[in-house]
Amino acid sequence: MTEDIANQRCFNHARREAAARCPECGRYFCRECVTEHEDRMICASCLAQLTGAHGKRKARLIRIARAAQLAMGIVTLWLFFYLLGRGLLSLPSSFQSMSRF
Repeated sequence: MTEDIANQRCFNHARREAAARCPECGRYFCRECVTEHEDRMICASCLAQLTGAHGKRKARLIRIARAAQLAMGIVTLWLFFYLLGRGLLSLPSSFQSMSRF
């Protein structure tokens, strides 16, 4: 049975006409109670649930990216000092005696 939105009232404000139906919870809301999110009209409580789960996933990805950046930084520093040491070891011993006065 299809319900007509013109006959519905806002879930939060009983005296107001409904302007949209939330696709997540299926309740009807007035214009003040819904927000556009990813091309859909969603109520505030459903939006909080959707962004909460998305926010946790995003925070986890940020932590993984920072750990990867830290690891790459440590590898880069190790490689730099390793190559610097190899370069210094390849200098001939006569180079050190020339620097003395």
